[in-house]
Amino acid sequence: MANIAFIGLGNMGGPMAANLVKAGHQVTVFDLSKDAVDNLVTQGALTKPTAQECVVGAEFIISMLPAGKHVSAVYLGENGLVNHISKGALVIDSSTIDGQTAKFVGSKLESSGIGFIDAPVSGGVGGATAGTLSFMVGGSTEQFEKAKPVLENMGKNIFHAGDLGAGQVAKVCNNMLLSVLMAGTSEALQLGIANGLDPKVLSDIMSKSSGSNWTLDVYNPCPNVMENVPSSNDYQGGFMVDLMAKDLGLAMDTAVTSQSSTPMGALARSLYAMHAASGNGTKDFSSIFNMFDHKTK
Repeated sequence: MANIAFIGLGNMGGPMAANLVKAGHQVTVFDLSKDAVDNLVTQGALTKPTAQECVVGAEFIISMLPAGKHVSAVYLGENGLVNHISKGALVIDSSTIDGQTAKFVGSKLESSGIGFIDAPVSGGVGGATAGTLSFMVGGSTEQFEKAKPVLENMGKNIFHAGDLGAGQVAKVCNNMLLSVLMAGTSEALQLGIANGLDPKVLSDIMSKSSGSNWTLDVYNPCPNVMENVPSSNDYQGGFMVDLMAKDLGLAMDTAVTSQSSTPMGALARSLYAMHAASGNGTKDFSSIFNMFDHKTK
């Protein structure tokens, strides 16, 4: 079993670290939230007072942080982790950030003899808890193969997307498509409801027809159509609107860099930005369903 340091114990990082503990690894955790740290310690993790102390002697360092600026600061800032991580160790950054930052941080760590892969995830809090996440990895084949046994303790679909930064590009492409599907599914369901259809019946019809998609079949945005999804829990839990808006911003930045045409992604970004600005930022992203309710117009 491996000696692993885990930095960042939020809604996703906490359950990911817990699965590593369950798999028998020695996991030393750090987060600014004492409650988050204490929760992992009760499950068998170790902790240290600082992130710098956590990474000393670790074979793998996994981070799950909010944005690129945090990843840069933690690894390369004043007294950054680059100064404390052992040479030959492998950093697995599972934050969702821009590809350029992933490449920059990775190259700086590698020049110091430290391995790096960007490995953002898909699957939400449910997937993190169940250990069924999908990992999209950017980095060398050697580092991918080294990381894979550890990633398999947290996910069931491990993809090597390409070189450094490729994992981040794959993630924003996936989430851009997810946002478009969620908005379209919500719009279609609300159209049916406005014309007298039962949303459960309509969902069943579309699930068995050409409109079938993940947001309809697995994560239905209409309340009380499906159990154990955020829409049936007042849109609590899951993947926040603010995070989807952030990811769509990253997708648009990526599109500008490559001069790609993304009209559907741009519209989805505007819709989610509007939804967040209306006070829904902390709700699950499926709550965009309410934006299409004709009765509120």
